[in-house]
Amino acid sequence: MNNRHKHGLASIRGNYGKFSDKEKKIADYILHNPQNIIHHTINQVADELNVAESTVFRFCQRIGFKGYQALKIALAADIVTPMKDIHEKINEEDSIGTVSEKIFRSNIKTIEDTMHILDGAIFEQAVEAILEAGRVEFFGNGGSALIAMDAYHKFIRSGLQVSSNLESHMQLMSASQLTDKDVAILISHSGSTKDMLDVLQILKERGVKTISITNFAKSPLTKDADISLYTVAEETDFRSEAMSSRFAQLSIVDALYTNVMIANKEKGREALQNMREAISLKRL
Repeated sequence: MNNRHKHGLASIRGNYGKFSDKEKKIADYILHNPQNIIHHTINQVADELNVAESTVFRFCQRIGFKGYQALKIALAADIVTPMKDIHEKINEEDSIGTVSEKIFRSNIKTIEDTMHILDGAIFEQAVEAILEAGRVEFFGNGGSALIAMDAYHKFIRSGLQVSSNLESHMQLMSASQLTDKDVAILISHSGSTKDMLDVLQILKERGVKTISITNFAKSPLTKDADISLYTVAEETDFRSEAMSSRFAQLSIVDALYTNVMIANKEKGREALQNMREAISLKRL
């Protein structure tokens, strides 16, 4: 991906879970002090962090940039772009039209940021795991439960054996019936809700392959899931991260489903045809 299309902060957040301890030290510094990167030389940053310049340079390359200068440019765009204010600040005195526009732009930015940090190789692993699964089950609580049900609604058209439950006790019971031939997809904005972690524990004990979809790279869920996919969303005064992350979660689910359907052509076509015939009974 061309550097000019990269978002520095989004790329760091999305890759955080893969970093070494030294890389996390650099990442934490940049996430908390992006302005320092813009105004400091690589030598100044290295001195402040007590690491070698080469370490900082390699970190820049690790997240997809040619070097420190390229990261600087991306961070400057992240911070000073005129679009930033419209994405992040909704004021009480804003008109209905302005608030609506800011909400739409915020959702667009969330999807774009998520697309920029999507790791193609890891996404391919997720698609292959789903295709090879004996059964696929989707798990989510609260707002994420609706995403899990949307995923079930889509994947039931794929010809695969799929399921999902909204109630937390049923989720635990269902997780206990999966095997090492199955795949569980756990959707959680924070990646740290107790209900999801309880389900994950059971899944790990059963040897089930797990795929997580979360907003935070550094979370208990992503730490223990076999495959981790990330969304990027920012919180504002009148809007939580979880609100806009829904659109990114849905986009990830759509991308997984479409790739599975392409790979599963005949099986998918047959499942779709059977479903259309069944649904036609509902039409007058």
